Amino acid sequence: MTLDDLYATILARKTADPDSSWTAQLLAKGPEKCAEKFGEEAIEAIIEAIKDDKAALTSEAADVLYHLLVMLAARDVPFGDVLDELGKRQAQSGIAEKAKR
Repeated sequence: MTLDDLYATILARKTADPDSSWTAQLLAKGPEKCAEKFGEEAIEAIIEAIKDDKAALTSEAADVLYHLLVMLAARDVPFGDVLDELGKRQAQSGIAEKAKR
């Protein structure tokens, strides 16, 4: 499964019955809840990285990616737009890109 496939599945769940899937339940709670859940998962990933638990970090990283895509879907941000932004940044050094912000 690619991230594109996962994002397509998440988008399909936007109109699904919340009783039918966790993703539909999360999306039904609104963008703020989706953002909160993403933050929780990011913190859990940070904790596992600090503990140097590679298996747990791998699992938490998957959760972070999933919840990032849910948060994007909740705010109608196309995943392709995020990939396009990364592509633009790839054309310049990270130091130069950071200096522009």
